[in-house]
Amino acid sequence: MSLCMGCMQELNGSVICPNCHFDNSEVQSAPFLPFGTELAGRYVTGTGLETNGESTRYIAFDKQTGDVVIVTEFLPIGLFSRDEGQTELKVNYDDRLAFNKLRDEFISYFRIISELKDLSALTNIVDVFEENNTAYAIEEKEDLIPFEEYIERSNGHLDWDIARPLFMPVISALEALHKRGVGHYAVAPKNLFITASGKIRMAGYATENERKRGTALKSQLFSGAAAPEQYEDNFPLDDITDIYGLCSTLFYALTGHLPNSAVERLKDSRLLMSTSTVKSLPPHVVSALANGLQVQRENRITDFDELRSQLSVAHTAKAIQDEISRTASMNITKEQSRRNNGMSHASIVTISVAITVLVLGIAGVFWVMQNPLAGLFSGNTDATAASTSSTEWTGPVVPNYVGMKYEDVVKAAASDDSVVVYRDYNDAYSDKYADGVVMEQYPPAGSKVDQEDGITVSVTVSLGAQMRELPAIQGNKIDEAAQSLADAGLLATAEYQYSDTVAENRVIGYKNHVAGDTLESGSNIIIIVSKGRQQTTTQATS
Repeated sequence: MSLCMGCMQELNGSVICPNCHFDNSEVQSAPFLPFGTELAGRYVTGTGLETNGESTRYIAFDKQTGDVVIVTEFLPIGLFSRDEGQTELKVNYDDRLAFNKLRDEFISYFRIISELKDLSALTNIVDVFEENNTAYAIEEKEDLIPFEEYIERSNGHLDWDIARPLFMPVISALEALHKRGVGHYAVAPKNLFITASGKIRMAGYATENERKRGTALKSQLFSGAAAPEQYEDNFPLDDITDIYGLCSTLFYALTGHLPNSAVERLKDSRLLMSTSTVKSLPPHVVSALANGLQVQRENRITDFDELRSQLSVAHTAKAIQDEISRTASMNITKEQSRRNNGMSHASIVTISVAITVLVLGIAGVFWVMQNPLAGLFSGNTDATAASTSSTEWTGPVVPNYVGMKYEDVVKAAASDDSVVVYRDYNDAYSDKYADGVVMEQYPPAGSKVDQEDGITVSVTVSLGAQMRELPAIQGNKIDEAAQSLADAGLLATAEYQYSDTVAENRVIGYKNHVAGDTLESGSNIIIIVSKGRQQTTTQATS
């Protein structure tokens, strides 16, 4: 049986897979498992799907069941080496204690998840074992729709009536994890998926060490969803951290965009939500989002029961009922009640409290919380550790790739036997580095290379500036204008109208914008294209 290493379907003698078009003549480079590696005598591994500082996920085939599965391999970048074509990890001597501790925590974490099979929001971990001097977790593979795609298909956002039943199981799953002493700490749109039956699944599993700065691992944080404390070196994470991530993702589902990153919100904590969105949401939901997204931990919702309560109508109803109960205990005479235009005092209180809750709920999301700690947390702690190599070291050191084009880095590394460059695909926007330029690397430049077979360097590539300036396109041909916008990282949609001054198929200008305006990369902009002069017909009179 010949399997495609890209999708695990039968190749039937082909090299290029007829199903996914994967080229099976390729070789998977170290430090990743060679194509066709067999684990535990049953799992045949294929191409790597994604990686972070702690682990790498591969598509695989379970020979015992005949199912396609996902294999997660403990693979902490910078703490090991693996020879080309080999499966056994070699742990750096100085890192062996840290490696073993992190591996044990990885195993414990995935075993806990495997025991929570009854939680519908968690993907199913079916096996955890050790092999090749590392550890593996096996996950059932489902046909899933990425949550971001699901939101895009839903006109860019969800109504609360749809979002509520989706997210309540996520709250229950997070609550169960924390009761077992672990958390998720990466609840973000990229880690959520929708099943064919319309249920939500949460993926992106990693231990706490991977979800904060200052550990032996290169952290993976999701901008806009990671809580402020995750950017602080080795800060203990807890329920409150996951509540921030969940509320950020719910905010995304309801508005179509994430809040600003925690680093930015430490300077300006406002949540930006359009008036139309606020009006479309129940006031208690708006209030709950504001409370769950407080940048100061002491002001944030502190447990999942409270979050669940604030996201439900029962929370508002309870506040009203408490006020009614308090008022009912007062000694009110019938004569006093009659003076209220036939309306009972309790009814007046009920209406007053309801209005108060409504006003506070809508206003809650616009609270501006002045933060005296703004600016104290760095957004780039990976670079805080400069090389600690001894001044006596005379051997090779890790080159500085930051600021180089990724293609040039690959060429440079190809001629350097001491370094293997790996792109981590956590590409991010940067105002400092142009598109395609390396913006971060780990280990940092100057770190000593004291392994006989070299060292693996993980690099993060810039997507360029997030905000792009609209080029001047007035008078250009439509294809020229579209290319100019594409070069700026923007998309174009044409609308046509007659013009007495601009030739046919030439650009009149932007709709609702002018050249020099800035938009987020990937935004779709409408350009107005001329249809030429409008032809008029005059009827001759006899």
